[in-house]
Order: sequence, then C-alpha cells, then structure tokens
Amino acid sequence: MGSFDYLSVLISIVLGLGITNLLTGFAALVRQRGRLIGYWPLPIWMTTVFLIHVQTWWALFGLRDMQQWSFAAFLVVLLQPVALFVMTALIVPDLAGTGKIDLRIGYFRETRGFFGALLFALLASLAKNLVLSGAMPEGRNLAAHIVFIAIALVGGISRSARIHAVLAPLGLGLLACYIGVLFTTLS
Repeated sequence: MGSFDYLSVLISIVLGLGITNLLTGFAALVRQRGRLIGYWPLPIWMTTVFLIHVQTWWALFGLRDMQQWSFAAFLVVLLQPVALFVMTALIVPDLAGTGKIDLRIGYFRETRGFFGALLFALLASLAKNLVLSGAMPEGRNLAAHIVFIAIALVGGISRSARIHAVLAPLGLGLLACYIGVLFTTLS
C-alpha cells in the first residue's frame, strides 16, 4: 500500500459520510413530504453538493503519484472534504418533531453557514493546489473557482428569495459544465 492509498482512506471516509448524510436527507424529504412546505432551491443545492462530493473524490485520484506527503499537506487536502461535510450538515433539513416544516425558513436560517462552508471548501481547494504544486490551478479551473467564490459570497450575504432562486440552478449548471470540461476522464 502506497502513501496515497493509505491517506485516501480517511478522505474517502469523510466524503462518504457527507454523501451518506445527503442521501439520507433526500430519503427523509421523500418520506416526510406530507409534512413539508417545499422550497425548490433546497433539493437543487443538495444535488449540487452531492456532485461536488463525487467530483472531489474523482479529482483526488490525480494525487496518486505524489510520493512525499507531510502531515501539513495531508491536512490541507483533508480540509476540503471536511468543509463539504459541514455543507451537508447545514443543507440537509432537520425534520425532527411533528407538524408542518417550512423548508424555506430552514434554508434561510442556514444560508450563511452553508455558503460560508462552500467558500471555505473553495479556498481549501486553492490552498491544496498551492501547497502541493506551488501554483494556482490552470486558467479554466481557477476561473471556475472564482465564479463559485462569487456565488458563495452572494449566497451568504443575500436574503433575497429571488437571488437564491437564481443561484441554485446557476450553481448546478456551472458545476455540470465544470465537471464536463475538466473532469470527464480519470487521469
């Protein structure tokens, strides 16, 4: 077993916990649908966060040839999956209790934390590049990070339902394009 194989286990566990949280949350939304006052941006963001988890796991394969690992470098790599897990904890609604649950109220209660965690995940991704390669990501990848940082900042600051109604499909669409352009094959 190589260094990357060993270290990737913990990264995979953290990403797996986030994915488990999201899938459990989706199932709970379906099971509790009769009690819910819907808010459609919520499942779009949940889907987006799921895809971010999968894309992060997919992209981490690119680190497999790295021979020398320091504890600090590993921690920087681990920061992004940790931030993603926090995102899942904040975007998956709490359906405890009885009675009606307004998903819009819950969504806006958690937006600052959710988008703050998204911002942290993006900054951790950039830090990972700097620490491991000594450089920022290539142009298209860096541009995508900048656009997603802008989305995270607007989402964290805004309380406008209209703006969030634009951000949710925009985020999912941009992520799909990002994956399609940069991560279609495992290399």
